[in-house]
Amino acid sequence: MNDKNTPSGSGDNNQKGPKNRQSIIIFAVFMLASFLALNFIQNFMKDAGSKEISYNEFIEMLEEDKVEKVEDTGLTWEITPRTQPVENAEITYFTGKMEDEALLPLLKEKKVEITPYIQDTFSTLVWQVVWSLLPLLLIWVAFGYLMRRMGGGGMMGVGKSKAKVYKEKETGVTFKDVAGQEEAKESLVEVVDFLHNPERYAEIGAKLPKGALLVGPPGTGKTLLAKAVAGEAHVPFFSLSGSDFVEMFVGVGASRVRDLFDEAKKNAPCIIFIDEIDAIGKSRDSKLGGNDEREQTLNQLLAEMDGFESNKACLVLAATNRPEILDQALLRPGRFDRRIVVERPDLKGRTDVLKVHAKNVRLDESVDLEAIALATSGAVGSDLANMINEAAILAVKNGRQAVSQKDLFESVEVVLMGKEKKDRILSAEERKIVSYHEVGHALVSALQKDSEPVQKITIVPRTMGALGYVMHVPEEEKYLNTKKEIEAMLVGYLGGRAAEELVFETVTTGAANDIQQATKMARAMVTQYGMSEKFGLMGLESKESMYLNNGTVLNCSDETAADVDSEVMRILKESYAEAKRLLSENRKCLDKIAEFLIEKETITGKEFMEIFHKVKEEEDGYQQEELIFAE
Repeated sequence: MNDKNTPSGSGDNNQKGPKNRQSIIIFAVFMLASFLALNFIQNFMKDAGSKEISYNEFIEMLEEDKVEKVEDTGLTWEITPRTQPVENAEITYFTGKMEDEALLPLLKEKKVEITPYIQDTFSTLVWQVVWSLLPLLLIWVAFGYLMRRMGGGGMMGVGKSKAKVYKEKETGVTFKDVAGQEEAKESLVEVVDFLHNPERYAEIGAKLPKGALLVGPPGTGKTLLAKAVAGEAHVPFFSLSGSDFVEMFVGVGASRVRDLFDEAKKNAPCIIFIDEIDAIGKSRDSKLGGNDEREQTLNQLLAEMDGFESNKACLVLAATNRPEILDQALLRPGRFDRRIVVERPDLKGRTDVLKVHAKNVRLDESVDLEAIALATSGAVGSDLANMINEAAILAVKNGRQAVSQKDLFESVEVVLMGKEKKDRILSAEERKIVSYHEVGHALVSALQKDSEPVQKITIVPRTMGALGYVMHVPEEEKYLNTKKEIEAMLVGYLGGRAAEELVFETVTTGAANDIQQATKMARAMVTQYGMSEKFGLMGLESKESMYLNNGTVLNCSDETAADVDSEVMRILKESYAEAKRLLSENRKCLDKIAEFLIEKETITGKEFMEIFHKVKEEEDGYQQEELIFAE
């Protein structure tokens, strides 16, 4: 990659006028401040080591033989005393010169060393000038370095764009390197065709889109898609972040926007990519807090995009995961004409992403990437890339020459739950509690037909705080959940707490996350999904952010909010009662599986189901014998 500041033309009109005036003013203010500071320091040092006395006091010191040396400085006598008034201090005195014929004999009489005044030569004058300007020069260099670190281009380049220019051969990214985002790629392929063949669209009367906005959760590949567009289009690619426009000086952001677009016009056809555009594109609504510098930058960006000519073949790409806070003027047609959604990949998309990241990784014959994709529902591209890398690291750590399916599943757990915390040793009682807790989750899931199958149960602590967990793997990709499935999920969340109370007749703090998840799901049933008979189809909550988090805001009165809490409590109580009922009816299964888990620490879903079916068969056989005996 060619990392450089793109505006390099010396004859650019953008570097004249306001920019130069701003730089000259900054330079003048800095020089004045430096001069005053230096003068203050010199005066302070002079005042600290020298003291003015009267001529009479000077004569008295001579007569009392207190003077060791006298130096003629041209205008004053500089006096060095024989003894210092303060220990460990060097203080000199000075007094004005007077016409006194008796002074020289008195100096000779007291044997005082006399240094006459000698007119400065040229070399002396040069050295004085050098020593006077050297501190200013050093300060100037330091300030220029600081300005380059903060603003790019030094003092005279404060308003220059910080965009990096990438060429197609240097990015090394094409659409082949992007997987799982077929719809987004299709939209961007059209954009690339616009850049390659603008005349085809001009003939029919179509105009080149001025901008395309990539929106989606973090890690889905928005920046990667933008680089792929540059790699496919074979045009200059100006890349920078929204925060690069923001600096300590007022007006710098707007100046950098002007500079960037001027350079883009010179290099047309080209692509401008602004990552995290929400840093400067936030709505100008006063409710969100005003910022004059940011608003000036946004206004300049809007003006520049309006000034783009369609025949210039310059395209502005931007990426954000907060589209809801962007200014509406930025989103209207004519600026960002297209909104390209880069969503979390589905099952096929995750499989394709895993294949892309695994193409340079040695895999053995046991690897089934589709099974890994099925187990990682909701994961984004960056998560999947991390999982492949962690699996390769695990394979090397375990001395294998290729990555196995076991390594991949372990990497999934490492990314989602953290590494095994081997230094955390649970007591026998805690191991028993954790074991029953996790088996409670798994057994409740197995007893409900609408639950997902169990893949793994473990009581090995993890670095992200879990003392144990149950891994579920769905049988197929699902985009909708029925009310019965959600109710089964609630019972599953509370199964661990129910097992603790059933077996130990007490509860622990281990169910905190389960309760949080269950409450969140129950509240969503009431406020968002319309699955409560009490409130029906009322939408009582709305999401704060579309892609960043799952935070919600209530859209109801305080009285209704209290009723919502009551309804959520009712749902949770019913789910908890159902969990306790299922475990009570299958207490023998609970005990057998828990004993096995305490011994093995980790069991697979297959082992879990074998024990479950074995115990159920024994119970069924015992019941049949009782019936025969009763007859």
